[in-house]
Amino acid sequence: MTVLMESKLPLPLLRRGKVREVYTVDADRLLLVASDRISAFDVVLREPVPSKGEVLTQLSAFWFARLAAARPHHCISADADEIVQAVSALAPHRDQIEGRAMLVRRTEPVAFECVVRGYISGSAWKEYKGAGKLAGEPMPTGLQESDKLAEPIFSPATKAEVGHDENVTFDRVADALGTKRAAELRDRSLELYEEAQVFAASRGIIIADTKFEFGTAAGRLVLIDEVLTPDSSRFWPADGYRPGRSQPSFDKQPVRDYLDALRKAGKWNGEAPAPPLPPEVVRATSERYRDIFRRLSDGARGGQ
Repeated sequence: MTVLMESKLPLPLLRRGKVREVYTVDADRLLLVASDRISAFDVVLREPVPSKGEVLTQLSAFWFARLAAARPHHCISADADEIVQAVSALAPHRDQIEGRAMLVRRTEPVAFECVVRGYISGSAWKEYKGAGKLAGEPMPTGLQESDKLAEPIFSPATKAEVGHDENVTFDRVADALGTKRAAELRDRSLELYEEAQVFAASRGIIIADTKFEFGTAAGRLVLIDEVLTPDSSRFWPADGYRPGRSQPSFDKQPVRDYLDALRKAGKWNGEAPAPPLPPEVVRATSERYRDIFRRLSDGARGGQ
């Protein structure tokens, strides 16, 4: 598998994000290419993480095909043969799309991220610990870090162009999009989480929280972007779960831990450029991505 820091394809580049390039294929289709770039603390690092882009793409394709609640979704195919057949200009650039590209239907993105939390962790724990609330909404008293919530919570967030996303209330989403559309986003997100959580539990994995994104096409709500990946979700090993502390997770935790230690030691100010990552941190991170992919999908590849 080719390690790719940045793709350069003979298609119009629509945008370049922290991890993905989005290309225009035609009026109805886009091509998403997940690089091996990695970011932490809102800074893109210089070192690629091998296999990361492939895991993000193929795990998303797996969930699109697996989950009934995922339909309708935007994925046409994540199979390189099918993509080249559909877009012949990509044939000479197969090394850049193999395993990491997804051909998708074009939609109009909804301007909110749909976060579902089944456990209290991360920014939710930080807010709860400080104010006893989540996105301004009161929460039960006495929760510990990583506790399972009585019921999964729909916790939407704004999409920040720079910096961190902001947790917001359901009412704010309803004010922006209308009550009907907001309720549809909430209900669909909770259905996706519940279905995925049951499947993940059968593989010994807890999905602590996750983020979904939606778009609209012909008036329908369509699931888009990446789905239930290590970049959009907290995956915990069930056999090591212990509430009252942070949990080991299948994601870029080795990178965050390394950089956080440098910040605390006064060796990095938290701004770009970030310090170089040691090879052992890169290897440990790559293995976590590959490990969760194997555990959840049994190495599945392809499209719908």
